[in-house]
This record gives sequence, structure tokens and C-alpha cells, in this order.
Amino acid sequence: MNYVAPVKDMMFNLKHIAHIESLCELPDLSDSSADTAQAVLDEFARFNQEVLSELNWTGDQTPSSLDPATGVVHTSPGFKEAYGQYIEAGWQGLEHPQCFGGQGFAKSISAACTEMLNSANLSFALCPLLTDGAIEALRVAGSPSLQARFLPHLVSGKWSGTMNLTEPQAGSDLSLIQTRAQEAGDGNYLLFGTKIFITYGEHDMSENIVHMVLARVKDAPAGVKGISLFLVPKFKLTDSGELGDRNDVHCVQLEHKLGIKASPTAVMKFGEHGGAHGLLVGELNRGLEYMFIMMNAARFAVGVQGVAIGERAYQAARAYALERIQSRAVDQPSQGPVAIVHHPDVKRMLMTMRAHVQSARALCCAAASAYDCAHHHPDASVRLQEQRIYEFMVPLVKGYSTEMSQWVSSLAVQVHGGMGFMEETGVAQYYRDAKILTIYEGTTAIQANDLVGRKTFKDRGEVAKLLLVQMQETLAVMSSIQGPQAQSLHKRLTQAREAYEQALAFVLDNFQSHPALVFAAGVPFLLLTAQVMAGWQMAKSLIAAQQAIDSGQDVEFHQSKVETAHFYAEHILTQSPGLAQSIVFGGDSVNAFRAESF
Repeated sequence: MNYVAPVKDMMFNLKHIAHIESLCELPDLSDSSADTAQAVLDEFARFNQEVLSELNWTGDQTPSSLDPATGVVHTSPGFKEAYGQYIEAGWQGLEHPQCFGGQGFAKSISAACTEMLNSANLSFALCPLLTDGAIEALRVAGSPSLQARFLPHLVSGKWSGTMNLTEPQAGSDLSLIQTRAQEAGDGNYLLFGTKIFITYGEHDMSENIVHMVLARVKDAPAGVKGISLFLVPKFKLTDSGELGDRNDVHCVQLEHKLGIKASPTAVMKFGEHGGAHGLLVGELNRGLEYMFIMMNAARFAVGVQGVAIGERAYQAARAYALERIQSRAVDQPSQGPVAIVHHPDVKRMLMTMRAHVQSARALCCAAASAYDCAHHHPDASVRLQEQRIYEFMVPLVKGYSTEMSQWVSSLAVQVHGGMGFMEETGVAQYYRDAKILTIYEGTTAIQANDLVGRKTFKDRGEVAKLLLVQMQETLAVMSSIQGPQAQSLHKRLTQAREAYEQALAFVLDNFQSHPALVFAAGVPFLLLTAQVMAGWQMAKSLIAAQQAIDSGQDVEFHQSKVETAHFYAEHILTQSPGLAQSIVFGGDSVNAFRAESF
């Protein structure tokens, strides 16, 4: 099934959620107008629909492979050529600064493009995603010399980047990292160790691969306080900045995976032949701090991946439901067999998919808009507030959108029935690909711990309460909107908001005195928070859509936005009070069960 980028819905969000015309008035974002956004999205949609989408299925069936004799990783058929087109068009530098060769567009625009890229071909998109993370880390922590030597090549996509954290004995607990770095006597370092699960750790698409590696120097403090960050290129650079000799870093194995099969996931060996030459990024023993810059960039992008897979799965299910003839309609039994889209339960599944995807897309857009304000607004106090809002929303975007992708891709299989279980329809691939999204760059539980501890309790719920005030302002506007759909969403969002306030109070009151109760409810708390925040975005969408309908603008499209928001109210927001109850009262039943009894 061919992918069609939902450009119209993306532009709706850019106008009414991100308020792109206001964003383009901020310093350095003058090129990010609605007209420019439309042109960028239209052009990128063509590339993804005509080039990358066509390689998605073949990549799944013909994964990347390692030639053990040469150590070369050959990517799936067509990937190398597609990557050449991708960088030639300048897509890697979409949101990166113009001073390093990027285009400097708002993150709100690049997030929409990121969704398209991942919908079209998730395995391919992982290479640019990791490069974006390396760029962010170097922009924040890299010396001017490192930035000058590496950023232009990374921003152009001529070189790609990786993130090297995990080791066989060190997964989410990075205090267990054993990769070591020793001074080489020339201000550089030699690295020795093994890293696993390295996405695009080796491949044939870019001229050089820039590995960002966590390691320990001699006599470093124990635990995470003794971790430093090093830049280890596949090919060392000459004094003039040209590619030189091959570095002592090699892929020794590719993993065999449930999904994202075309993306090479490498086991990397550093220093088997005397040491891999590395360059210190920032200061010693601050590596985890710098790596979090990469991880936060990646976590937002992975959340967008969740929306992307959800959209692709929804499109496949919708297309199948419109063409599959099966059984008679329950309300018109005298007619012959009809397309299954007429059956109420199939409609329910499709609407569930549609509402989840559109609400999560709007949530991502709201977060991206906060990022843009945090980095470009002239008022320092506004920048600080928007940065805190963005940081609060990152675990919601990552945790909720990725969980949502599993629900939606599972429903896509269900809509297809038995054919969904067959690989030939393609939806099984979306189901398999979606699973990793809830795991890499921090599991859903890790996102929940971040939300509960760092983003909620640490400031005593200040950001959460600020957003609740803003939500109430939206509800006040909605109260004046006529029609049963608006009244329903107003009622359900009000109830969901109250449920969230109850859960928020529980977390704040019990975090220190009863931490086991709070963390037992961590994931439900994340789901509730995101569900309510996404419902808020649906309320904004309904208001804007109803206003457009009243003025006669594209009535069919905007009516579909109203109906989708109405469905979200009655089928998703109605779950919020139950989630709140499980948070407030469910901890004892989790912790009472002894570990030995499992």
C-alpha cells in the first residue's frame, strides 16, 4: 500500500497548534512562514512517497548484511542511492543552523518532515535521526575546533553520526560502562571496549561515520559521574580536515531483529589493534550530561516515529476496509455484501486509530512549537518557560506516542483479519517495527520515571499546573462553541482535567514518603498526562475547525476534524478517570505481591 503524506493535517497543526505565523516573527525563523512550510512539506512528501516508501517493504525482506571478510555493511537495495538523493536535496540540515550549512527552519516544520520520513521508511530514517543527535551534542558541548571540523559534514549528511552507550553488561544502567579511554599524549585519547545495539554503526551510505562514545578515563569517579564523551570517527582526519586512515573501530556483528530489519544494528569493537583515536567532547566526566542532549533530541524524534508508524498503519487499514467486501450491513441487511468499512466495529477501530494518530501528532506539534519559542524568543523569561514546557512534554511525546503506535498497528492487523497476519499485506511489518519504539532511547518506564521525578516532583508540579491553567483557558473558549461535538469534548476534557489534578496531587504528596506507590503508577501517570494533554490539543483543533466551517472553508476536511475530536472525547478521554483511580489506589496491589511469588 503506497504511503500518502498527510500534509493537509500537518499544515492544520502548524497553523492552529504551533501558530507558525507567530513563530516566523521570532529571530532566525523568518523563513518559516506558512507558505514556506507548505512548499517544504509538499516537496518532502513527493520524495518520501516516490522514493523511500517504495524501499520500505524490500528493506524488510532484504535486510542490511555484514561481509565478514571485509567488515563492510551493505545496506538494503536502493538505500545508498536514496541517501544520496536525500543529502543532495539538503534534507539533513532542515532545522540546523545556516552557519553550519543547514536551512534553519523551525522545529515545528522539521518535526512534520520527520514524521513523513519515518512513515515512508522507518529503517532508513534512523540514520538521519542519529546524525541529528550527534549534531545537537556537538553544537552544545563541542569546542569551536570540533564544530568547525565536523558539523558542516554532519549537517550536510555527507557524514553520519551514531550514539554509543550500551554495552553487554550496561543497558539502561550506564554506571556499569567499562569502555576505557587513555590519553594518547597529543591531547587525544585511545579508546578500548565493546558497544552493542549501535544503530547504523557501520554502513555504506555516508563517507564517514562519527561515533559519539561514552567511556571512562583512568581514575575517573565511580558511577555515572566518571563518564566522559568522545568523538571517534570511522576515518581519522588529516591536519587539513580531509579523510585519512581508517580508525581502529569496527563492526563485528549485526543483530537479527524482530523489526526495523533494514537498519543495521551493530556490535562495535573499539581498540582491537592498538586503540581507536578519539577526541574529547566538552569536559572530562561530563559525558552523560552531554549524551542526554543527544538522547533528548532522539527521544522527541522517536515519539514522532510512533506517530509515523501509526499513520502508516492507519492508511493501510483504511484502504483495506474500503475495498474488502464481506457480510451485510447490520442496518441494511436486505442489501448484498458491503465493504467492511460499513460495519460498526470496523468503524470503531478505524476511528480509534485516526483519533490516536491525530491527537499524538498535535501533541508533537505543540512540543515542537515550545522548542522553537525556547530557542528563538527574544524574551529570556519566555524562553525559560517554554524550555521547561518542552522538557516536560518530551517524555509524553516519547512514551505515549510509541505506546500508541503499538495499539494502532495491532488494530491495523485486526482490521485486515487473517490477511493481516500474512506478511504480504505489509501491516505485519508495521506491527513488528513499532515494538522497538517503546524500548530504545529509554523504555516507557524510563520516560515515566523522568516525568514523575525530574519533570513533576522536582518543581512541585509547577509546569504541570501552568499547563492546566492554559488548558482551562481553552475550555473557556470552547464553552462558547455551539454543537454537540464541542459540548461533549468540553465535558469530557473537564472531567479528564479533574482526574489528572487528582493524580498529580497524589504524586506530589507521596513521592518522598511512599516512592514505591508512586513509581508503581509511573506508566499509568504518563499515559494519563499525555492523554489529557493530547485531548487539550484536540480541543484547540475542534475550535479552529468549527470556526473554519462557520466561515465556509473546506467544510468536509474541517468537519472530519470536528468528528475525530468528538470521538476522542467519547472513547479516549473517558478512560482518564479510570486511569486516575488506578494511580491513586492501585499501588498497594502492585507492591503487596512478593517478588518470590512470581
